[in-house]
Amino acid sequence: MNDNEFLALVATRSGMSSEQATAVTQATLTTLAERIDGGEARDLASQLPAGLRPYAFGGSETGERFGLDVFVERVSGRADVDVDRARDGVTAVFDVLRDALGPSGYEQVVTQLPTEYGDVADQTAPYVRRQA
Repeated sequence: MNDNEFLALVATRSGMSSEQATAVTQATLTTLAERIDGGEARDLASQLPAGLRPYAFGGSETGERFGLDVFVERVSGRADVDVDRARDGVTAVFDVLRDALGPSGYEQVVTQLPTEYGDVADQTAPYVRRQA
């Protein structure tokens, strides 16, 4: 999957314009990289399309511990969209990540998140590909 395909899927699944989907995707990856451990963020980045990799590099080896509301608020601020749109976008990004990373890559990311993130990141097992 390339950058354009990834972003088009986010736009379709979230109902956002391509510009909003791009901003929300970049903001979600940046915020996710802050939340998970640095090694996992680097691993995630290595599996993303080249144009999205820079947004997934974490700044710290130990991820910040914050809840879903803070996650969505950070995405909202970074992408300049309201909180409800940000939540829809975050959900779409996680759905596309699930498809792009495959079962093991996706599981490595979501297992670092508390169960409350299940509202935006499907944390169920076994792996079932979500439909748009």
